[in-house]
Amino acid sequence: MKFETLLEERQGDVRVVILNRPDKLNSLSHRMTLELIDMAEAIRADDAVRAVLLTGAGRAFCAGADLTDESRPRDATISTGTNVFNDMVRYINPMIAAWSNLHVPLVVAMNGIAAGGGVGLALTGDLVIAAESARLIQVFAPNLGLVPDMGCTWHLPRTVGTARAKALALLGEPLSAVDAAAWGLIWATCPDAELMERATHIAQRLATGPTLAFRAVKQILDAPPAGSLEAQLAREATVQRRLADSRDFAEGVAAFRDKRNPQFHGR
Repeated sequence: MKFETLLEERQGDVRVVILNRPDKLNSLSHRMTLELIDMAEAIRADDAVRAVLLTGAGRAFCAGADLTDESRPRDATISTGTNVFNDMVRYINPMIAAWSNLHVPLVVAMNGIAAGGGVGLALTGDLVIAAESARLIQVFAPNLGLVPDMGCTWHLPRTVGTARAKALALLGEPLSAVDAAAWGLIWATCPDAELMERATHIAQRLATGPTLAFRAVKQILDAPPAGSLEAQLAREATVQRRLADSRDFAEGVAAFRDKRNPQFHGR
């Protein structure tokens, strides 16, 4: 499959995907949105992929939607708001859902600014590691008169609390990657020069792990909490029953008994 706005490479069991519109700060054109959907589908269809690393080319991760993109489908017979709604329902939201629900761990290496929807794309990562110089900016309300989208209204209050989420959305002030990590919005930061080495090491480590269990971890932690501790315990028991029948669990137990490192295969 050939892509115009994305670069990809395979590093063993890791697929590396690079947003490749550096002259536009990797802003999301309609073409890039479609290609991200296609890339997620290609990853799902490839049983050899056991982890994914997403980053951006150049000095930005993603500057959000490309407001200069004239290729987005538009219907002159309906309002601007309805066109935006249709674009989100048909393309933007499915793209975010596809990357959020990858069956393997997703590491995001945030190499520079993430603005607007770029924040939402970054937060699809299961592990987000950012260059220390990176910034996250919620430009929707103060700059455009819109609410945050691409999942930002889901992630922000759940991770940093309602007070901080409102301040970020209402003021639009840049949040440093260092503060984002301290607040729990992303996992960690590192010196800019070390970002890709660190992120690649993490992705490769995940690719050698029990990816069947990793998938279950993603699902159970991303799901809304059960209504009570008892309900959550029951949910855990149901998942453990399935995983305990896997070859990976048998290998983990055998490796523990043999005092060796386990060799997982994601089955």
